[in-house]
Amino acid sequence: MRWTLPNILTLGRLLAAPGIAVAFLIFSRPVADWLAVILFVSAAATDWIDGRLARAWGMESRFGAMLDPIADKAMVVIALAVLMALLGLNVWIALPVAAILFREVFVSGLREFLGNTAGTLKVTQLAKWKTTLQMIAIAALFSSGLFEHEVGNLTQGMSPEIAGAILNGEVPDDVGLLTAWRGFMVTSWGGAVLLWVAAALTLATGIDYLRKAMPHLKDAPDA
Repeated sequence: MRWTLPNILTLGRLLAAPGIAVAFLIFSRPVADWLAVILFVSAAATDWIDGRLARAWGMESRFGAMLDPIADKAMVVIALAVLMALLGLNVWIALPVAAILFREVFVSGLREFLGNTAGTLKVTQLAKWKTTLQMIAIAALFSSGLFEHEVGNLTQGMSPEIAGAILNGEVPDDVGLLTAWRGFMVTSWGGAVLLWVAAALTLATGIDYLRKAMPHLKDAPDA
């Protein structure tokens, strides 16, 4: 095992995954939301950087190849678990999360069963797109907590009638409520939509991996 910069970045991404959950256990919101966004976005950035650095600098290693997919899955799975805890049993979030988690468990089990032949399940371009969409969706959903908190601050002590009038454009928005509300709507609904798209791609890649693995899953013919 070599402690190269790409491997250190990958290890940092792995450690950032539980850090997201710990942030909400130690700090109150919105500090925890800020930490979650910073940790997740930073970790997602290393996912894009470490592999390119390893190839460009000739620092590819077996340790990095092993750790990279583990860090990716840990980051996504833990972040989704935290979002489920924050958002509750929301059907628009729970269903795509269930689909993503099911696929991750299924493919991981499939790779483990195949053992030395797991190399047939190489990462496809579609799988890379689904990972990118997952990360954007999760980052957006964590960001929605920041906008939600800002909306709460701006409307504290404000009557519902005045808040509604500001959002409807009937009275001037002198406090920035409309901007915060739009930010919340874009990140919450946009994140949910992207999560559904990512879930669809996740299931598609899972089916593709199963199709490729089928020749290795058939029983040997009876003698």
